[in-house]
Amino acid sequence: MVYRESFKLESRHRAVSFHDVTDAVKEIAARSGMKDGIVVVYSHHTTCSVITQECAFDMSMTGLETLQQDLVDVFEEIIPTCRREGMYLHPGQQALDFAASVGEDAFGCHNTDAHLRSSIIGRNVTVVMAEGEMDLGEFGRIHFIDWDQTRGRTRTVQVMCIGE
Repeated sequence: MVYRESFKLESRHRAVSFHDVTDAVKEIAARSGMKDGIVVVYSHHTTCSVITQECAFDMSMTGLETLQQDLVDVFEEIIPTCRREGMYLHPGQQALDFAASVGEDAFGCHNTDAHLRSSIIGRNVTVVMAEGEMDLGEFGRIHFIDWDQTRGRTRTVQVMCIGE
């Protein structure tokens, strides 16, 4: 059996966005009627990631959980946020020309850091479904991350349940 649903969320403007999608994914898995199999949570957006992590409980002054802020801070050290033209090779002139032809502004193209971060973390997670329950462990949560800080956007979270 294969069951698929998706839902939308809104990312933050000028900041990395973390979205706890655990409850929505659990609802979709329950609607699937599947008892045993896997649940795949996926982003087709190339500047986004999906991870599993525990709830940190404490919040940073930025409004992120402390563990989320720590992840952002680590990435800021190894893949700094693009703050000026020429900081990264991408986007080149051909990419900027293409973006302009489809209505994208030049600032929105300078999201190389988001592409690199997403490529390292990955764009999906797979969770085991056993006896009708997702096995996330005692504290596990599923987070959708939008690394792109050029503007807020509507993002799509895709969920596929495969099993019986």
